[in-house]
Amino acid sequence: MKTYGLIGAAGYIAPRHMRAMADTGGKLLAAYDPNDSVGIMDSHFPDADFFKEFELFDRHVDLLKRDGTKIDYIAICSPNHLHDAHCRFALRAGADAICEKPLVLNSPDIDGLAEIERDTGRRIATILQLRLHPAIIALRERFAKSNKRHKVDLTYITSRGRWYYASWKGNDAKSGGVATNIGVHFFDMLSFVFGPVSRNEAHLREEERAAGALECERADVSWFLSLDRNDLPESVKGKKTTFRSITVDGEEVEFSEGFTDLHTRSYEEIVAGRGFGLDEVRPSIDIVSTFRTAPIVRSNGVHVFAQRAIHR
Repeated sequence: MKTYGLIGAAGYIAPRHMRAMADTGGKLLAAYDPNDSVGIMDSHFPDADFFKEFELFDRHVDLLKRDGTKIDYIAICSPNHLHDAHCRFALRAGADAICEKPLVLNSPDIDGLAEIERDTGRRIATILQLRLHPAIIALRERFAKSNKRHKVDLTYITSRGRWYYASWKGNDAKSGGVATNIGVHFFDMLSFVFGPVSRNEAHLREEERAAGALECERADVSWFLSLDRNDLPESVKGKKTTFRSITVDGEEVEFSEGFTDLHTRSYEEIVAGRGFGLDEVRPSIDIVSTFRTAPIVRSNGVHVFAQRAIHR
C-alpha cells in the first residue's frame, strides 16, 4: 500500500487526487492547506492528520520519517507559483512528488528540479492526463505516420466569475496567466500528438483571454482560450458555461467524455513507475513561458474567436 501526503487539500483539484489515492489502494497520512474547507477528506481519509500551518505539516512529515513511517508520495495541488518549492520540499522529505499542472511557470525551473532529483534520488511526476485519454491516444496513433501537414483549430472557453480575478488564479505572477493556467494541458496534448513546436506566435494576450499559433512537426495550430462568457458561441449561450472544440483538417475531434477517471489512471501509471517526468513536461512549459513574453503578432492566421475579441 502506497502512503501519501497532500499539499493544497482545500483546492479545486484536490478531491480528484484523494479519490485517485483511494481508488489505487493508497492511504493519505497527512494533508496541509492554509484554508480549512477540507470536509471532502471525510469521504476518503477521515483519519488523515490535517494542518493549516506549513511549518507544522513539515514537522509532522519529518517526525513520521524519523519514526520509520514512510511517505511514498507527496501530492501537490497548491497555487501554481508554489509548485516548484513544494516539489523541492517533497523530494527533500524523502518522498516522490506528484504535481498538478503546470509543474512550474518558467522553463529554467525544470533544470533546478532535475538537480534536486539527482541529489535526492527521488522523482517528480506531473499530471498530464490528456495523454491517457483514449481519444487523444487514438489521435496520436492516427497521425503518427502521416506524411502531410495538418491544420488544427483549438477553442476552449470556460466561463469564470468575478471570484477568479480576486483569487491567485487571476494574478499572472501566481498563475502564469490564462494560457498557462487553463491551456497548458492542451499545449501538452498538441505537442504529444503532432510533435515538437518550432514556432510559437502570440496573437492576443489579455487578462481573460489569449490566442496564438503553433507550428508543430506535423501540424499548424491556431488556438484561442477565454474565461469570458461573452465569447461563447451563440449556439451554447444560456445553455452551457463551457465550450471546447478541436478540429483537425476541419473534422471535429470528439473527446468530451472520459475525463472522470483520468486522475486515477494517472496514479495507476505513477505507482507502476510509468509517470510523466520532467522530460515529458518540458515542451508544454516551454510553450507557455515563451508565449508569456512573446511580441504580439497580428497576422491573417489569427483565430476567428480572437479576431472577434480584437474588434469587439
